[in-house]
Amino acid sequence: MMLRPRWIGALIFALALAAGFAALGQWQLERAIESGKAVEAPTETVLPLAQVAQPGGPLTDKAVGQLVEFTGTVIAGDDQLLYDRLNDGKTGWWVVSHVNVDAGDGRTIALAVARGWAPSEGEAKAAVARLASEPEAPQRMVGRILPDEQPQVPDDKSNPTAMKSLGVGQLYNLWTGVDGMDVYNAYAVEQTPPAGLVKIDSPPPIQQTELNWLNVFYAAEWIIFAGFAIFLWYRLVRDAKQREDEERELEATAAAAADGGSAGGPVDGAGARAGKVE
Repeated sequence: MMLRPRWIGALIFALALAAGFAALGQWQLERAIESGKAVEAPTETVLPLAQVAQPGGPLTDKAVGQLVEFTGTVIAGDDQLLYDRLNDGKTGWWVVSHVNVDAGDGRTIALAVARGWAPSEGEAKAAVARLASEPEAPQRMVGRILPDEQPQVPDDKSNPTAMKSLGVGQLYNLWTGVDGMDVYNAYAVEQTPPAGLVKIDSPPPIQQTELNWLNVFYAAEWIIFAGFAIFLWYRLVRDAKQREDEERELEATAAAAADGGSAGGPVDGAGARAGKVE
């Protein structure tokens, strides 16, 4: 049955149709995978700070973790220590400086800059002393811009000014000469720490991915269509075979009935002749 030319031709057509559906399903699946890939944000390309962030407002999602460059003056004596800061799994201290950034349009904007990490309070204070002795002069700095953190109550109640989180508002209240000055609601982690400090571990942000489930659904639909094309061919062949089998059975039944009628005719005639003789 299946070897008849028309059904072989139908099978070839069904296979070609299934192959087309499968190709479309593969294309949809590739689209789903491609759209689910993380878009590589150019966080490691150093951009001007003014291009990435503006004072007085939060950072955009795209700006978080971006490497930026700026020219600023470190204000001596405004350095602060942050305790209980992890760096490569070790607890230590951050040194955070007040930097006045030249905005390039005659404005000066205050920015908190995490200069580096020290394993002990003594080493952190020694670094602060060295920074305080340096002359105030504009310098180019490169850092990773991050959103400021929520202030936390210090563990040591006897030292209310102790900080373990980098809250810009809290630092702003401790800085000098910032009344009426714009301030970035973010901080920068300096990429080249000053002498006596270790570079703060600040990796680029992890890119988020999201799979396009609509394309996955379409891909599954095309695969189902491909299977249905083969199934439809099978059903057509099976139905045709069943019809032929039923027709053969009917023909055989009719032939048997015809043969039975022909065999009984002569007997009746003989009986009739016998009766007439009597």
